[in-house]
Amino acid sequence: MSVRVRIAPSPTGDPHVGTAYIALFNMIFARHHQGKFILRIEDTDRSRSRPEYEENIYKALKWCGISWDEGPDIGGPFAPYRQSERSDLYKKHCFDLLNKGKAYKCFCTSEELEEMRQVSAKQGGRQGYDRRCRNLSQKEIEEKEAASMPYVIRLKMPLTGECVYMDEIKGRITYPWADVDDQVLLKSDGFPTYHLANVVDDHLMEITHVIRGDEWMSSTPKHIYLYEAFEWNVPTFMHMPLLLGKDGKKLSKRRNPTSIFFYRDSGFLSEALLNFMTLMGYSMTGDREIYPLEEIIKEFDHKRIGVSGAVFDVQKLEWINQQYLIKNIREDQLWDRIKAWSFNDEFMKLVMPLCHSRIKTFGEFIELCDFLFINHLKYTEELFAIKETTKETLCLMIQAMIWNLDAQEDWGSGAVNKASREVAEVFGVNHKKVIMPLLFAAVMGKLQGPPLFDSVQVLGKDRTRARFLKVIEFLGGISNKKMDALKKGWEKSDCKEFSLQP
Repeated sequence: MSVRVRIAPSPTGDPHVGTAYIALFNMIFARHHQGKFILRIEDTDRSRSRPEYEENIYKALKWCGISWDEGPDIGGPFAPYRQSERSDLYKKHCFDLLNKGKAYKCFCTSEELEEMRQVSAKQGGRQGYDRRCRNLSQKEIEEKEAASMPYVIRLKMPLTGECVYMDEIKGRITYPWADVDDQVLLKSDGFPTYHLANVVDDHLMEITHVIRGDEWMSSTPKHIYLYEAFEWNVPTFMHMPLLLGKDGKKLSKRRNPTSIFFYRDSGFLSEALLNFMTLMGYSMTGDREIYPLEEIIKEFDHKRIGVSGAVFDVQKLEWINQQYLIKNIREDQLWDRIKAWSFNDEFMKLVMPLCHSRIKTFGEFIELCDFLFINHLKYTEELFAIKETTKETLCLMIQAMIWNLDAQEDWGSGAVNKASREVAEVFGVNHKKVIMPLLFAAVMGKLQGPPLFDSVQVLGKDRTRARFLKVIEFLGGISNKKMDALKKGWEKSDCKEFSLQP
């Protein structure tokens, strides 16, 4: 049997280091077994998928040094490799299940579903759909269809017994069928859910091993039952350790820089990042930590993959990057590599307008624009000593900036200007006296510099976002309770209560 594995990211945001992490181990597994590694784009979320996000997936993975054998950009024998181009396949297979009695039509409205959630929460019972449409008679179904009532198609899960399977990393797994919801397979708009499209594509593309993060383990019983309902062979499952932040929680863009482009733009070497990611839950013989990719491909043994979560320790990454820099870049090549990173003509043409009328001598250039080339700004209490504003409120304002800019899907000069004014209005504070010094301090590590909003555009979304997160951490963070309160206030466009002095 020829090994075939895949990575199936959604083009709905910035390319995440978790995507690269799972892609890397899929590639290593395929290369070790002389198999094939497939890239598939799961773009069925029509409201959030963007062509530019798909393009960023290619750019980010290629920068990391990850390559694939089949995919939307290079084709292959099982094309198309975008789910949006395979809709007819999913509908056909879903209606096959319907005709076999393995699935059913559900006519419940969103209001009814919300009512179910509230009732089950009060009663402390199983959270999820109560299966009220599962046993509708044919006459009832025909009447609802005649009334043009929209419906979804749900999988008819077993109500007794257990799902038992062997995970090649976690071992023997059992899961009661009664705890698995009757998953929606086909949405009312005719588009498939992840669960249906994932299983159909894996079968039709002859995937032999599904290597993914262990956050998907709760979905595995649904997928296994789908294979059984279709009467297909079930692939081997391997659930990789979860990537954790230094706080021990799942690596999240709320608390950590997670975009691959952040590490690229911050001056890390791609081969060092790749080496670092192989240490996430895997151990080489002899406790080696520095080795070329070819070495782990040759020696790879999935039994050396750990079970517990792996901490994404940026300090460890910096140490590994330093080892690669020392060993792989000669002194006479170093300046060329630094120039290619951020002292190249393309980047400098963006920087020059920021300083052209603001420096008296060339010697002042670095003093004015140093923040564009520094990863670790030195924040101080004095920087954030803004009159009549607490550190907690500053944290909340920075978080609101992040939400505003993410909602705009734009971190450019104009968007940051707009966001800053909207945050000032929602919090009821002076834009010039509070928001501007806060943003100068966060972005530049000083209270004066080149034009702020243009500087953010040059610095870029990923590094700016990371600085905002760092400021929140420096100022003491935001508790879950306060975050929930902030969300409610932000949704109502009124956060003035957070600006009041105690």
